[in-house]
Amino acid sequence: MYNSSHIGPVGILIAVLIGIAAAVSIIWSAMRTRKRQQELLELAARLGLDFNPGINPVLPIEFGFIDPLNRGDNRTAFNVFSGTLDGRNVVAFDYHYETHSTDGQGNQRTTHHYFSVAVMRLDAEFPKLTIAHEGILLKIAEVFSDQDIKFESAEFSKTFCVRSPDKKFAYDVCNAQMIEYLLANRDIHLAIGVHALALLSDEQLPAVQIELNLQRLIEIRSRLPEYLFTNS
Repeated sequence: MYNSSHIGPVGILIAVLIGIAAAVSIIWSAMRTRKRQQELLELAARLGLDFNPGINPVLPIEFGFIDPLNRGDNRTAFNVFSGTLDGRNVVAFDYHYETHSTDGQGNQRTTHHYFSVAVMRLDAEFPKLTIAHEGILLKIAEVFSDQDIKFESAEFSKTFCVRSPDKKFAYDVCNAQMIEYLLANRDIHLAIGVHALALLSDEQLPAVQIELNLQRLIEIRSRLPEYLFTNS
């Protein structure tokens, strides 16, 4: 019969160290979460936006045209900014989902994915459109089946992959002013669909980057032709 006394002092020490490491990890994670929420709260106050750190079950449904919001299990939006910025209705939030895999020994593994989203609601409905680097598009939006749309600007076509079921809409959005702006901001991953435009990331962004993406939404909206809204 197994006797726990056979563990010995070395085994006990290892177990204690593992317990301490786990406790430190939990404490550090909680401290980091509180620090992030405080930074986000200060940003919201400075921008005149509301901030709610709790889970919001509605946003993943409202912005379901954003492909990454439909991936994995245990999908949650949290740390939500909302309100009006420069006269535009904006929302920003952190997002989490899980994926599951099995190793060679049959052990189940859960991977947690976190990223940030900034969205502007629009006063019209539009077909789906995605603008991103090819690598990002393949990594984040693998199910997007529309063909890559090419443009006269060879540099733009080389830098960005533009996909939409409506080629005319893609050309309207990617006008000369927009192309110039996107080439000056080459890390952008933009999605438009239904009644909103969104900027996506592949990680959870710091407060300063969230603010930048909210300002980028304002800049991008200013470059959308007004006839897209009057003719909708």
